[in-house]
Amino acid sequence: MTKTFRFALLASTLLGGVASAQDVTLTIESWRNDDLTIWQDTIIPAFEAQNPGIKVVFAPTAPAEYNAALNSKLDAGSAGDLITCRPFDASLALYEAGQLADLSGLAAMANFSPVAKSAWQTDDGAATFCVPMASVIHGFIYNKDAFDALGIAVPTTNEEFYAALDKIKADGTYIPMAMGTNDQWEAATMGYNNIGPNFWKGEEGRLALIKGEQKLTDPQWVAPFTELAKWKDYLGDGFEAQTYPDSQNLFTLGRAAIYPAGSWEISGFNTQATFKMGAFPPPVAAAGDTCYISDHTDIAIGMNAKSPNAEQAKVFLEWVGSPEFATLYANALPGFFSLNSTPVEMADPLAQEFVSWRGKCQSTIRSTYQILSRGTPNLENETWNASANVIKGTETPEDAAKRLQEGLASWYDPQK
Repeated sequence: MTKTFRFALLASTLLGGVASAQDVTLTIESWRNDDLTIWQDTIIPAFEAQNPGIKVVFAPTAPAEYNAALNSKLDAGSAGDLITCRPFDASLALYEAGQLADLSGLAAMANFSPVAKSAWQTDDGAATFCVPMASVIHGFIYNKDAFDALGIAVPTTNEEFYAALDKIKADGTYIPMAMGTNDQWEAATMGYNNIGPNFWKGEEGRLALIKGEQKLTDPQWVAPFTELAKWKDYLGDGFEAQTYPDSQNLFTLGRAAIYPAGSWEISGFNTQATFKMGAFPPPVAAAGDTCYISDHTDIAIGMNAKSPNAEQAKVFLEWVGSPEFATLYANALPGFFSLNSTPVEMADPLAQEFVSWRGKCQSTIRSTYQILSRGTPNLENETWNASANVIKGTETPEDAAKRLQEGLASWYDPQK
């Protein structure tokens, strides 16, 4: 009896050891150290509950150090199994160096549109190497209390937009719009690439520019600069020296009525603003026109090509591509929107307003991000400068467009 008991105990111990040996721990490399608690408390427990035997550790690096630290780890063979991917060239370089695996064969890739996948694909679209996680959407956040007090309806056309700005300016209680030109990226990102897609028709124009079929001096590319030039009259005194944090503060303190926005502002504005907020997409030229939004691909996750746990990593990545993950992630981080084709109901009303535009507008990404900023001069950085200059009135829309076109044509063959 004692021998039987000992044998049973030994067998139990051995079997327990086998079970433990089958447990695999996946490590995620990321720059989103602000999200550590969300991963630990919400996302990882949900995955592990469905996948016993696979443990996940979220191990972020400071954002500014991430690229260099990740490259060093990959070169040394010490990087984690899963790699959080920045959009376009940085991740493409990792794939071309054989450090990110081709994930085109994942079933979950069917859940994403070509636009969603474009930031993590080879130029010809033949290979996709990261599973899209989230995008940020551009538009305008407004002070509902101010609009109600002044009897202003939410504008849908350019005419209504400027009528609203004129009414706010005439009243004098609020600065019509909070934007500065000191930090030039603000003028381009929340200005030019916010309203521009309505003029160049989103993906149609963006892809035509890449192919060399359209030029930055064409009317549809000059038009957004022409609009930005009109904004000068509505930005308040001293906007030339106004920084991005200044703009945020002007709005959240209730001093400005409209804020040209990226959806990443939502969480911060929710905690800082004491008034009701709403949002509207970039106005169209005429009622009934197709609207386009900058729904910019921002973050994805891929697999270390040398991971010893590839099978389990793919299980995790299939889950990241699922509607369940999309709902978890988007609600944990309002303003970072799922790129999954399955609609996600947002608990945050302002986030839900932004994401609802996908149902009525065509999505595109920032025009300068794919391919067109690989050379010198860098089109993205030049667009920052041009947008700020046009708003200040130190460069005409036509001159700005001409300068950008000449710079792009100097190194990009399809535009020569």
